[in-house]
Amino acid sequence: MTPTPKVKPTNSELEILRVLWDRGASTVGQVHEVLAAKRDMGYTTVLKMLQIMMEKGLVSRDDSRRQHIYTAAAGEQSVQRQLMRDLLDKAFAGSAANLVMHALSAKKATQQELQEIREILDRLEGESK
Repeated sequence: MTPTPKVKPTNSELEILRVLWDRGASTVGQVHEVLAAKRDMGYTTVLKMLQIMMEKGLVSRDDSRRQHIYTAAAGEQSVQRQLMRDLLDKAFAGSAANLVMHALSAKKATQQELQEIREILDRLEGESK
């Protein structure tokens, strides 16, 4: 299980983490290429952000080669859980029911998503008996 980061990533840092989760270990140039395809972002901006993220413990860097290779220090699910706990506490006073009701009313769920939700609820209900 990957560690939960000690700091909450910013939106821009989350963008970089998504690239690293999708691609795996990557150079600054590779991360920049993915991000620049979506929006205007300079190479040096990506480099600086990765350096800051390393100081925060959000990424690790292998500098044994000429080109540094960056890797996400925490897994996607670990970061998502941390962000969800924070949102749950701040916006919904810790109520998972309110969070789920707001999420389902904010955007229509697909049939597959509803089926997955039912399966999770059934499993949780079975565990509490």
